[in-house]
Amino acid sequence: MSTTQPIRDPDKLKEFEDYYLKKHIQARNYALCLLGLNTALRISDMLNLRWKNLYDFDRGRFLSHVTVTEQKTGKNNTVVLNPAAREALSCYLRSLGQLPSPSAFLFPSRKGKNRPLGRSQAYRIIREAADAVGLDGHISCHSLRKTFGYHAWRQGTPPALLMDIYNHSSYRITKRYLGIQQDDKDNVFLHISL
Repeated sequence: MSTTQPIRDPDKLKEFEDYYLKKHIQARNYALCLLGLNTALRISDMLNLRWKNLYDFDRGRFLSHVTVTEQKTGKNNTVVLNPAAREALSCYLRSLGQLPSPSAFLFPSRKGKNRPLGRSQAYRIIREAADAVGLDGHISCHSLRKTFGYHAWRQGTPPALLMDIYNHSSYRITKRYLGIQQDDKDNVFLHISL
């Protein structure tokens, strides 16, 4: 069994992000990908989000933060919705043509009434985009979460802060999430000249 990988290459990541944006009828899938990449939430927690968790219906705007009780850990996790996540959600909301019910699932299944998108369907959505842009390695729903951490780490976020963001119980788990490879280590040596 291969390990889920982050999307390391910034150019491939951009292609992956834009895949569903270019397919105008698939704003839900675009929002799913961008929300996963920009919040580092587990797919199970994302699929259980309802519109009221992210959208202020009285003020007609997206909330600045989303708070979830993680299914896996039972811990509360509050995440800011950055501009990329809010823009993807806005695109998705515009595509609906009308405001959904506050209690409606953010990512509804097309099967059944008021049911969330299933994990296997979410996986197919991620795989379609990954395959279309030629991503190598084992890319899955969890890759969105790992991609967030990998790029945050590459941009200088301390691993201890990433451990807290992920709600991990040990640094060892966070280190594995970052997907550090030999070329990442080589880069450190090549850019240090003492």
